[in-house]
Amino acid sequence: MPTFQTIGVMGAMAEEIAPILAKFSQHTQETLGNNTYYGLKLQDLNIVLAYSKIGKVHAATTATTLVLHHRVQAIIFSGVAGGLAPNLAINDLLLATKLCQADIDLTPFNHPLGFIPESSVFVESDPQLNALAKSVAQKLNLSLKEGIIATCDQFVSDPKRKQSFAQHFGASAVEMEGASLGFVCRDFNIPFCVLRSVSDTADGAAPVDFDAFLHQSAQISADFVYAMLQELAINKS
Repeated sequence: MPTFQTIGVMGAMAEEIAPILAKFSQHTQETLGNNTYYGLKLQDLNIVLAYSKIGKVHAATTATTLVLHHRVQAIIFSGVAGGLAPNLAINDLLLATKLCQADIDLTPFNHPLGFIPESSVFVESDPQLNALAKSVAQKLNLSLKEGIIATCDQFVSDPKRKQSFAQHFGASAVEMEGASLGFVCRDFNIPFCVLRSVSDTADGAAPVDFDAFLHQSAQISADFVYAMLQELAINKS
């Protein structure tokens, strides 16, 4: 199991970080770059909980700030996502094996979708953090699914768009931050993992489902990430 002195935890929306913050009786608070960072302590483990706001730019700004300013040694993302794979139902928990920027299109230059020169289509999450997540799921007797996550600056509710992401990238879910923080972490050699609870199925009913299940799905992801933090705190002590 990995050992960290300070770990970052990110969420894109207030609803995604509030369930984690509520588990701590005390915290510090800092606003930097128009984003909010909460300092938390779990036994001897230092945690910086970050509220990034929605989208790839905000996620990249927040992840970079966590790495360079707060000096975190790893980042865990907790939040919700739209399910693409037929085996994913609302409130299912998904661990990202790898992620891509699905809205990058340089195909006129004969590059594959999602590819940026001097980069790659996919960024892989950290095997040790993923192993920890799977171990926690086993201890809690929870079903934790694994798959590729597509990231784009769009709320996907079009079945054709949904099919395109699944076809081109083999994606199981779609969201708006994961690949962005993933590429930042890769650039700085920081291990990361992304956990998402399914809030909708990225189809015509997605806006209604998202509003109906946001809080419940966010709580599921937050509870699981907190259980991971508890394991990291125990391992550190």
